[in-house]
Amino acid sequence: MAALPTVILPGYLAGASEYEPLRQELEARGYAARVVPLQVYSWFPTLGGRPVTPILRALQATIQRTQAEFAVDRVNLVAHSAGGWIARIYLGSVPYGGQVWQGREHVATLISLGSPHTSRERWTRRNLDFVNTHYPGAFWPQVKYVCVAGKAIQGRRLGLGSLWRQEHYLAWLAYNSYRLTAGQGELWGDGITPIEAAHLAGAINLTIPDCHHSGRGGRRWYGSPEVVDSWIAYLV
Repeated sequence: MAALPTVILPGYLAGASEYEPLRQELEARGYAARVVPLQVYSWFPTLGGRPVTPILRALQATIQRTQAEFAVDRVNLVAHSAGGWIARIYLGSVPYGGQVWQGREHVATLISLGSPHTSRERWTRRNLDFVNTHYPGAFWPQVKYVCVAGKAIQGRRLGLGSLWRQEHYLAWLAYNSYRLTAGQGELWGDGITPIEAAHLAGAINLTIPDCHHSGRGGRRWYGSPEVVDSWIAYLV
């Protein structure tokens, strides 16, 4: 069975150019892919917990263009970081930002990569509480949910004096990020999102060892070829 075309939704404060290597990787394996054409400034109207409506509009437009280009009714959606829970809003039937998005009619599979599907952070909770109240877990039976988590760094509560060592700094950063997301810091995760927050009840939940949140600095991340191996089959 041939795969549907894939739309890639960037993570928070990320532009489309960061995902061009991932798009090329999918294309090289025979999976047609398009990236939602976001720039860093595309996210500015959403700062401070404001609605993510501008991102949803860009996602909807990209999906519509991809459907027209390939003459298909549905696409697959690969969403990184915050893109994962934004995609869950897009699937929904409850008005958000003055619009009912009904994206489940246009998406066959949603693969979220390191997405924080829960949060205790005050601003993020405004949107995530909406998502998890109206669409808990793998909510829509007609959509295949695949949630990929990385297990690279265990959060550690460390004193500031020890942060000059990179591994200590990364563990301290992970601790604080995990705590904001899940309420506990000494968890395992990808350095930003703990495993528990990246998974959804009822979804196909994968945990990938030595997988970081992003590929910045040459790190192994969700878009690295050997990690793509672990989730690409779900696009078929």
